Amino acid sequence: MKLNTTLLTILFLFFQIAFGQTKEAKQISGKILAESTSVEAVNVINNTTQRTTVSDANGLFSIVVNEGDVLIFSAVNLESLRKKITKQDLLLDVVKVQMTAKSIDLKEVIINEHPEITAENIGVIPYGQKKYTPAERKLYTATSGGGIDGLLNTISGRKAMLKKEIVVEHKEQLLVRIDYLFEEKYYVETLKIPVDYIRGFQYYCIDDVSLAAALRSKNKTMVMFLIVQLAEKYNQIIKDEN
Repeated sequence: MKLNTTLLTILFLFFQIAFGQTKEAKQISGKILAESTSVEAVNVINNTTQRTTVSDANGLFSIVVNEGDVLIFSAVNLESLRKKITKQDLLLDVVKVQMTAKSIDLKEVIINEHPEITAENIGVIPYGQKKYTPAERKLYTATSGGGIDGLLNTISGRKAMLKKEIVVEHKEQLLVRIDYLFEEKYYVETLKIPVDYIRGFQYYCIDDVSLAAALRSKNKTMVMFLIVQLAEKYNQIIKDEN
């Protein structure tokens, strides 16, 4: 009889604890904040209960938690974050979660493994001489001859053609830089650019004066900030066309 009483007491305490834990559970609303990057499709996992959810385009989410639960926030464009739910969090209308954008390094293309060996220091060309790109060299050759050659080149429109070639060459250089900056996954999952439109979006980006300047100066923070804005505009263009 004593054993049965003890067992009943243990079961009673167990159900009290279980009921108390269930009663404390609450669905909270949250908002993810981050500078210069998207807060959509951020994975939110309750590491204690394994419940999961995903933030919307405005960074809003809701999830069931207990005091003391640990939430894990992760996204391809954001640094992962862990947050322990406090009693104060349960009293708030909206729990604000500040996240940080991932730093994305530009991929460098090594074209010379011995940069100390240059045409200048081995005496091929004088120090300080202007270095021309292939298109610029063609234009320089076409315009530096003077006399009848210069006149013929002007009349034939060759100089105008070569100037256009320089513009194209500069855009190709920018295209290489932006191509190495982000992977396809970033365009599709973060910027929501359809795979078939990625190349067109890259051309759209390098035509933007501010983003082109940021690419030339290798200002990664500015590039990341501007490309999100351009992606929103480009996606609207796609939507309007369809």
